[in-house]
Amino acid sequence: MQTRAEVWKAIQEEPECTVLILGGGVDGIGVFRDLALQGVDCLLIDKADFTAGASSKSSRMIHGGLRYLENREIGLVYEAVRERNRLLENAPHYVAPLKTTIPLVSWFAGMIRSPLHFFGLPVTPRGRGGLIVKCALVTYDLLTGRKRRIPRHFVSGKRSTRSEMPQLHPDVIASATYWDAWVSQIERLCIELLQAGTADGLSKAINYVNIEAVNGETVTLKNQATGETTDVKPQVVINATGAWVDLANKQLGIDTKWMGGTKGSHLVVDNAELYEALGDRMIFYEHDDGRVCIVFRFMDKVIMGSTDIRIEDPDDAECDEDEVEYMVETLQGVFPDIKVTREQIVFKFCGVRPLAAAGDSVTGTISRGHRIETTEPADGRAFPVYSMIGGKLSTFRSFAEQTCDAVLERIGKERVASTEDLPIGGGEAFPEGDDAQQEWIRKAATEANIDEQRMAILLERYGTAAKEMATAVPNTPLTNHPDYTIGEIQKIVAGEMVEHLDDLICRRSVLALLGAATPELLSELGDVVGETLGWDADRRAAEVAAAKRVMA
Repeated sequence: MQTRAEVWKAIQEEPECTVLILGGGVDGIGVFRDLALQGVDCLLIDKADFTAGASSKSSRMIHGGLRYLENREIGLVYEAVRERNRLLENAPHYVAPLKTTIPLVSWFAGMIRSPLHFFGLPVTPRGRGGLIVKCALVTYDLLTGRKRRIPRHFVSGKRSTRSEMPQLHPDVIASATYWDAWVSQIERLCIELLQAGTADGLSKAINYVNIEAVNGETVTLKNQATGETTDVKPQVVINATGAWVDLANKQLGIDTKWMGGTKGSHLVVDNAELYEALGDRMIFYEHDDGRVCIVFRFMDKVIMGSTDIRIEDPDDAECDEDEVEYMVETLQGVFPDIKVTREQIVFKFCGVRPLAAAGDSVTGTISRGHRIETTEPADGRAFPVYSMIGGKLSTFRSFAEQTCDAVLERIGKERVASTEDLPIGGGEAFPEGDDAQQEWIRKAATEANIDEQRMAILLERYGTAAKEMATAVPNTPLTNHPDYTIGEIQKIVAGEMVEHLDDLICRRSVLALLGAATPELLSELGDVVGETLGWDADRRAAEVAAAKRVMA
């Protein structure tokens, strides 16, 4: 990727573009890559950093949405399980199967409520028993289709369940286990999608740029890093700002009320007992209030979540103390003898789901589906606006494809390439299976003249692009985080539009998420990033202070 300064200069020199995309989350980046593959010149902007919204603050699950079956969203589940399977194929360096277990405290609970809700009656579903769960999992397996990359579900009785998970609540009488998927580093996946979209030099992407005004055929953009403004002239605008769709439309002079997002908060905890009790599975459980929660291993920590609370302004989203107490409380219903203390919480994060506006009083029943709304030119605005409404992480590729096809029809172009089976970044030629990975690691480590343990870390972090990262110099490990080298950090900073220190720790790596961004590491990174980007002493100090506030 070009530097921000290079991209900004290119925008100033060539202000015309076929498509202007607002929003650098996974949906906007997904449609950016797809349009670029069709030979359409695009400009993607984000008022903050890439993936700074919901994309980097999700539960990190790539799933079909088992519980959406209860809402009669069969089509959405059908689409999502196939997209999950595609991501397992196309991005195996970041997306992997996730064994998931549902503890059951009854066989017959929900036999009245769930069917009534399924048929549209105003009943809040809760207390799903074994028979309801079994029916859902049979349907789930059928919708997965023949191209499955994961095993089929199974149900275990009380003895088997307690043998495998002895610390489960004593009321658990059985369990149901199935497979979905999880994504380790959605932020890096999005960077690789951006790199694919900018590879031919035709399309451009830039962060920290917002809309200042619209005047006929032009849109005035402001570079937040320099304060400069410039005009661009798009034929089409795609609003892919997620929960901010209505706010972005307002900047375009369009009054819409399409969004009704809810915030979801999560905890990242360092609790060895919980980590051990979970084993290789995620626990997908129902709290007393009917809310479905999750807890699973994430690298060497555990992620717990999530809440589902209506919010008016997505910029106000944060994980508050009531939510922390709620999530810790829900865990007691699953593992009553495992206590999570405040000292064990290494990170909290909160994202806003880009849900379509709905009148449902129960947030969990609001559709996770997606649609495209088209606003034709009007009121002095010379270009149409395509707003991407709804959507979920798992279906970003198909949503992008649908949006891309709509725009192609508008501008009179044919699709020339499909993203269905297109590997993403380091997922190309990714070694399948433990033996193949060990052989790849051995050969790559020998070629790069580094030890195999270091190459294994890089493979997990970058996929097959690990070979390139292994040769980044200087290869001196960071003092406060030896898993990273100075050369690796410099390569990320120089090539991935890092503008602030927290971009690096929050959205180019999982250092913040794992609670690894200590004050000592932030100071060290401030010097490395500062030297790479030419920051003076005052800028370095300000960036370190800002990153410390983020971590606090």
